[in-house]
Amino acid sequence: MIYVETPLTDAMRRSVEEAWGRGVDGDAVRLHGGEESAAYRLGDVVLRVGPEWRSAAEAEWCHGVAVHAALTLPEAVAPIPARGGATVLRVDGRPLSLWPYVEGAWPDSDRPWVCAEGARLLARLHRSLVSFRPPPRPVAASVEIGLYGEPPRDVPYLADPELDRWLADFHARGLARHALHGDFYAGNTLASEGRLVAVLDWDEAIVGAPELEVAWAAMEWADEYGGSPTLLRRFVADYHRAGGTAGDMDDRMIAQLIRHRLRREAAYFEGARKRGVEHDEEGLDYHKRRVEAFFDLAP
Repeated sequence: MIYVETPLTDAMRRSVEEAWGRGVDGDAVRLHGGEESAAYRLGDVVLRVGPEWRSAAEAEWCHGVAVHAALTLPEAVAPIPARGGATVLRVDGRPLSLWPYVEGAWPDSDRPWVCAEGARLLARLHRSLVSFRPPPRPVAASVEIGLYGEPPRDVPYLADPELDRWLADFHARGLARHALHGDFYAGNTLASEGRLVAVLDWDEAIVGAPELEVAWAAMEWADEYGGSPTLLRRFVADYHRAGGTAGDMDDRMIAQLIRHRLRREAAYFEGARKRGVEHDEEGLDYHKRRVEAFFDLAP
């Protein structure tokens, strides 16, 4: 996995003091992870430094989803507003946001209790967002490209007219839609003392049918290469037992929604490669196996 190496500048430190009224004289600790944003711990808060191309409007929209979720979901980590009320400040050409620090570590999704906990947490997360009605997202998220049946052109080797037709038919059913986290996987949560304690990183939040996120999360938490329908079904069943907002989901629906996500993931990989990112052997192998899963999961 390739993580960004965005530095924390003196101007960024000053912005925290001026806009948020917090002293940051101590050492900054770069937290692990971050393909687009770098996170620095400054005492009891975390400063996230986003990519130059992300607008403040887009970040504020995503933060609004986090703020609403946090009203009823203790694990939802929401941004700290600056003195003027905004949650995003642009410094050195990058969006900055301040968040409370939560003690914990990435959970190991290979452990059965973690997978089941992930499903239950997702169900509660969806219940926390079902009533939220945000305005239209200022910029479409990457995962929304091709989501409604239009053929995506950025990954021609994964062209699949049948999948496009299925996605169009799926959304023509008039399923309920609400705000979603958009990237609910173990790396965007934290665990402590045998339970999940935080949901982080809301940058991919969207409005969509909750079935989308359930299928995507089932792949990420239970079966990352789609080789075990039983594990996928178990995650979905755990989610439904916990009172999630998604409706019934059969194997075909789960597989096709996962395949859409895999196609968008491949597009992200190719975009990064065009920008000059050099993936290591582990990243290349992961990409290869996920592309194979796209074809293996085809009905």
